[in-house]
Amino acid sequence: MIESTRAFIRSAGISPLPPVNTQTPALPQQSGRHTYEVVYRDGRSEIHGDGKPAFCLFARDKQYMERYWRMDTYTAAMAFVRGEIEVDGDLVAAVAMRFATPRNWKDSFFAALAGFPPIRLESLFQTRARAARNIRQHYDCSNEFYQQFLDPRMVYSCAYYQDPEWSLEQAQLAKLDHICRKLDLHRGQSFLDVGCGWGALVFRAAERFEAVATGCTLSNLQFEYAANRAPKDRRISILEVDYRDLTGNYDKIASVGMFEHVGRRRLEGYFRKMASLLAADGLFLNHGIIRPQLVSDSAETLFLRKQVFPGGELAHLSDAVRVAETAGLEVLDVENIRPHYALTCRAWVRRLQQNAAECLRYIDAARYRTWLLYLAASAYFFECGQTDVYQILMAKRTSPHLRHLTRDYMYRSA
Repeated sequence: MIESTRAFIRSAGISPLPPVNTQTPALPQQSGRHTYEVVYRDGRSEIHGDGKPAFCLFARDKQYMERYWRMDTYTAAMAFVRGEIEVDGDLVAAVAMRFATPRNWKDSFFAALAGFPPIRLESLFQTRARAARNIRQHYDCSNEFYQQFLDPRMVYSCAYYQDPEWSLEQAQLAKLDHICRKLDLHRGQSFLDVGCGWGALVFRAAERFEAVATGCTLSNLQFEYAANRAPKDRRISILEVDYRDLTGNYDKIASVGMFEHVGRRRLEGYFRKMASLLAADGLFLNHGIIRPQLVSDSAETLFLRKQVFPGGELAHLSDAVRVAETAGLEVLDVENIRPHYALTCRAWVRRLQQNAAECLRYIDAARYRTWLLYLAASAYFFECGQTDVYQILMAKRTSPHLRHLTRDYMYRSA
């Protein structure tokens, strides 16, 4: 792989960079865990650290490499997206090394820009048309592309590893069952999956737990894929609709990897809608990425909003719980599955790297690198505790239902 990447760099035809100050610092050395190699276009290479390199960086020349280490985070990310720097090997380790470099004033500027409300009117109000455009920008690039790194069920959310050696397929199936058991889902109950993706949880709820299952999505391609896969019976329905336009009552509701798209300032409306759709004695499970209390917007936030998740925002756990309670919901159980998402993202990165040529049949190189970088950075942030993912189980506070007195039921096989 190193030779093929070197050939790619040599043939890239990258335009010269402006001259840099020759009094630049030396390239970073090993940071405790990882040794790495740098290979330049003329074939010269350098090893930094001791032992076998965890990854190899390919760049035009040493001047550019020195410039790269001094870049702010957003500019460095875009350099990777443009192919000005390539990585072979452990991309998560390379991301960790990059984040270990000191921040500069541009990082602070981009962090401020990410959290500046006047340029983010969407954080206050989001039309249904805008919500649909945001979702389709992320999910409607190509079903075939997503098949290159997701499991066969096309689950695009945190897996559940009872054993870290499990395959991605095993862990994603365990996650689907874990959600259904938490919801105490039984035969004949009505089940709603808000933001159902390609339909995996809807199908599992109907097939394994015999629920009458409905899923909704705003993605055209996800809807077509799930609707075509759905058995032609009355137990499964796939809808292409904004969750705000749903009607009816459901015994059990799940929202998995969706409320990150809602926006912090719209969470109250989101939870009130979930409460209105939930039966009096029903259960609602919200599974989503949460930002730790002391973590705020950053240059990385701006990159994600502009390049990956337009309209997306991460809430703090305290805000999510407070707003849910304001909407009339009672929190029954909270589980942080952060280590599971680190393993999931690493698995996705490996698959993207292994299937690079096939990925590039369906998307362009810039988008491929964007997804590689965002998933590798996500793995790093989940590993180091800069991002969490919580499953929050809720019910209406006025529910007449007799509650389970322990969590034992969540871990029994259905």
